[in-house]
Amino acid sequence: MARPRRIVLIRHGESEGNVDDTVYERVPDHALALTERGLKQAQEAGARLRGDFRDERVSAYVSPYRRTHETFTALGLDPSLVRVREEPRLREQDWGNWQDPADVRRQKSRRDAYGHFFYRFAQGESGADVYDRVGAFLESLWRSFESADHPPNVLLVTHGLTMRLFCMRWLHWSVAEFESLSNPDNGSIHSLVLGTDGKYHLDRPFEKWCTPESYGVC
Repeated sequence: MARPRRIVLIRHGESEGNVDDTVYERVPDHALALTERGLKQAQEAGARLRGDFRDERVSAYVSPYRRTHETFTALGLDPSLVRVREEPRLREQDWGNWQDPADVRRQKSRRDAYGHFFYRFAQGESGADVYDRVGAFLESLWRSFESADHPPNVLLVTHGLTMRLFCMRWLHWSVAEFESLSNPDNGSIHSLVLGTDGKYHLDRPFEKWCTPESYGVC
């Protein structure tokens, strides 16, 4: 088994939906493009990743959304060193089809009160649903490590909630620990790094908006 030295997770750059939530009435969530700012965020993230990866091979998995594909392209990684696959299980939390912004705002407010892990959007998924499909992807990813020539780097280009749930599943966080975490910024990078103890450790923590001990009252 050839486990990678690092598993890098990056949230897509700023998209049209991040600056104007009425766009969901006109454009499917999966078809939203990066803004100019989002493109710059992805390019800046790419400069950092190229420094980390250097001339090492990378196994990349990209959410099937337009904004994640555009983010991956803007990273500017050497295509001769990267094996890239589209991975639907890394997609954004489904909120339904065409969306009424006012209704989505109401549901997001209810989700904040109910909890991001358990609240299910009326026509979409709960955080728990995303956790389950992320867990299924993790099992596939782990099986890929059985290859003796697996690249030393794994890159996941995905979404903020999916990033946090991937780390929750990998690091065995509790629901309370997950709920205490803030969403990472667009273009933000977090890495699971293989330590000398044979375990993966998060290179830097996610920011928190409350403590796990106060979950339910914060």
